[in-house]
Amino acid sequence: MSREAHSSGEPLLRYQVPINQWDEADRPREKLMRRGPSALSDAELIALIFGSGTRTKQGSISAVQLGQALLRAYGSLYALAQRDLKELTRVAGVGPAKAVQLVAAFEIGRRVEAQRPGRRIQVRTPADVAACYGPLLRDLKREVFKIVLLNTANYIIADYTISEGGLAASIVEPRAVFQRAILDNAAGIICLHNHPSGNPEPSADDIRITRQLVEAGRLLGIPVHDHIIIAGTTYTSLAERGLMG
Repeated sequence: MSREAHSSGEPLLRYQVPINQWDEADRPREKLMRRGPSALSDAELIALIFGSGTRTKQGSISAVQLGQALLRAYGSLYALAQRDLKELTRVAGVGPAKAVQLVAAFEIGRRVEAQRPGRRIQVRTPADVAACYGPLLRDLKREVFKIVLLNTANYIIADYTISEGGLAASIVEPRAVFQRAILDNAAGIICLHNHPSGNPEPSADDIRITRQLVEAGRLLGIPVHDHIIIAGTTYTSLAERGLMG
């Protein structure tokens, strides 16, 4: 067993044996059990998701070394979490099965961040909506348009994906929006979609579609309270901008 310093400050492990034959102090699983998850490096956490290493043309690679290779390729856990299956499998030793494991782990993290356990969710401000749905939308590569349905006290009663588009735009039909609202007896609607570009500014199409939905809501007696754009870790509220019509 040997170690050498890595440029990131994290020791680069050079093992030619499976992890279960390492000294116990170096095994990620035992380290987590003994010292807690915060004691593990990012590469070691990835190794626990993988469970085992693999073989490549260059020889055997441990799960920790696979984690280090992914972090070198993409820079950080945050950047890694935004990669799709195809991109992840470009790293030597990461096949479809291991890529699926990573994608699933990151999706669990997003859903945990988006949920508030033990009670129904009441939204009073655009920030409340962004806190609930930002983690689910911010890393998507395609535009997704969702509606959030509220009762008379502004508690969320349901949410639906209305359309999925390309990187540039998604198509939204008012009929699909209000059909869901009517079936669920919603008292109000909040629209939201993501900008994969990371630019939180509303486009001319965003404003046009919003105003169409607001007008339809007036006719049906189901008000559209806001349209929120999720762009990375930021958001824009068209209601706050005075762009609802």
